[in-house]
Amino acid sequence: MALGKLQKVLISESLDPCCREILQAGGLLVQEKPGLSKEELLREIRDCDGLIVRSATKVTAEVLEAAEKLQVVGRAGTGVDNVDVEAATRKGVLVMNTPTGNSLSAAELTCGMILCLARQIPQAAASMKEGKWDRKKYMGMELNGKTLAVLGLGRIGREVATRMQAFGMKTIGYDPIITPDVSATFGVEQLPLEQIWPRCDFITVHTPLLPSTTGLLNDSTFAKCRRGVQVVNCARGGIVDEGALLRALQSGQCGGAALDVFTQEPPKDRDLVNHPNVISCPHLGASTREAQSRCGKEIAMQIVDMAMGKGLTGVVNGQALSKAFAPQTKPWITLARALGTVLCTAGKQVQGSVQVCTLGAPLKEAGSYLTPAVAAGMLAGGTQKEVTLVNATLLAQEAGLKVTTTHSDLAPELDSSTGLVQVSLQGTPHQVMGTVQGSTPVLRQINGATFKQPAPLSGPVLIYRAKASDTSALATLTGLLSKVGGQLLSYHSSSTVAGEQWSVAGLSAPLSNLGELKPRVMEVFQLHL
Repeated sequence: MALGKLQKVLISESLDPCCREILQAGGLLVQEKPGLSKEELLREIRDCDGLIVRSATKVTAEVLEAAEKLQVVGRAGTGVDNVDVEAATRKGVLVMNTPTGNSLSAAELTCGMILCLARQIPQAAASMKEGKWDRKKYMGMELNGKTLAVLGLGRIGREVATRMQAFGMKTIGYDPIITPDVSATFGVEQLPLEQIWPRCDFITVHTPLLPSTTGLLNDSTFAKCRRGVQVVNCARGGIVDEGALLRALQSGQCGGAALDVFTQEPPKDRDLVNHPNVISCPHLGASTREAQSRCGKEIAMQIVDMAMGKGLTGVVNGQALSKAFAPQTKPWITLARALGTVLCTAGKQVQGSVQVCTLGAPLKEAGSYLTPAVAAGMLAGGTQKEVTLVNATLLAQEAGLKVTTTHSDLAPELDSSTGLVQVSLQGTPHQVMGTVQGSTPVLRQINGATFKQPAPLSGPVLIYRAKASDTSALATLTGLLSKVGGQLLSYHSSSTVAGEQWSVAGLSAPLSNLGELKPRVMEVFQLHL
């Protein structure tokens, strides 16, 4: 995937006109074709570099396979349940979303649902339309003094918590990532789930749909709750086990539920929707003019920024790429990829365990993007499809390659202000080390042999190992170059280890025949870095 080469973008759903306008102002060709059938989408996507969807378009593995030029799928919204992220990752297609675009709208709907449960507003309104006047039937409860459990304390969860605190509700919650100290700053006391169930009057869920959150509310957890607990799900269908919820409603263990999302949308089984204590909406969490405008604007700006090489935001499956646009990290990513290629070629294997060690304080946070870069370098030149920072980690795992990262703030004094990257093939003597000089990746060490003057790792490079006492290899190399009109752009030799030296030669073009050189060296290989 060549970042920054986006040209044509397909918008397959109805979005605010500002989305198209921003894309066009960024120099992109835009096709708006909402309501495409599966067959039409497969046909239209073939020559598109980008695809923008909401929640209706199903970006399946089949769609991704048909999209020969696709580089990015932009989801105008938060959840990416309708995108096969693994298939996209495997193909090297970036998936991005707009996690903040609909946060307020979803939070406000959740708050409205809580109020409706407390006062049975929809049921009372429906009764009035039927000509009734049932004041006694719709006895409600005050929210003041009640306990609200917020499961998931990200953007939406915290917005719900702070708003419901204004009604006098006590807010408790759980989130495996947000620390208790952080949640305390917005008034939520974090507790283990087992302590939450028996304490709350209302439960609202705001987690993504993951294996760990599917069926988070189930028969077992409902049994631990206060009788008559009220449940709100405006997040994702499946977080609340719908069968367990129906049973809890029928038994009275659950006093009411407000659902904006369902496992199947629209739901074919209407038992939940038709239950008198259930308030339901057709997935309206992001359905406000403001949210749609905001999401359309944000996803368009993100894709234009990507096309212009300015940066990446909202990345779902290629966090390493977020760093790839920063001027200070680009050469380090190039270095890591080059070191991976050199190590793989020298070690003559792609499988096994590779240890990446970053040395020096400037590289303390660099492992997240250097690890996939090393993996991409190791896999380069193989039978795989194009390997990028998006799919490198996944493809490496499938190839039997395990890449791990460690860091040490200690670095040789010479490199303390920049840092070093060391890559080792575990269980073998093969190890390479490099750094960045200016913006040029350079090789400092290979298999224990050090280059006093680091060798540049860019363009066509020829690397060989020969006896230190035999200087004929260099003469042979220059002779080969002169025969084909090539040039020796740079030449660096290493220290002597066990009577042998490594040499790195920068060439104007690769040599097609190394037959004359091979008898004069222990090993030799060419790379294009």
